[in-house]
Amino acid sequence: MITKIDKNAVRQRRHARVRKNVVGTAEAPRMNVYRSLNHIYVQVIDDRAGNAKGGVTLAAASTMDKAVKEKIAGLSKTEAAKVVGAVVAERAMAKGVKAVVFDRGGYLYTGRVKAVADGAREAGLNF
Repeated sequence: MITKIDKNAVRQRRHARVRKNVVGTAEAPRMNVYRSLNHIYVQVIDDRAGNAKGGVTLAAASTMDKAVKEKIAGLSKTEAAKVVGAVVAERAMAKGVKAVVFDRGGYLYTGRVKAVADGAREAGLNF
């Protein structure tokens, strides 16, 4: 019998390998990306703050935000991801964050994940 590969399980294992080395600090928080079929979610997280279960989210944006939805009307998913990256960069810079470490969430650095990074860089974040 042929079994189908669980792509999400493979992504989660890849993400665990990346997270061993990528840690967000107060100076350079972690910019995490989650990509669903239709939407993209980005968070800027300080892993050292908070409790043992998780860090503190400093800024977040997604294609579900009301402010972002107005900007992305009629755009493709990749163009919308670039807008989300710019919005999260603006929100992070308003909190005093100038540099981040990019956590691609186990996804390959192409398409929408790359568009988020490009949008954040163009908005002024360094990574």
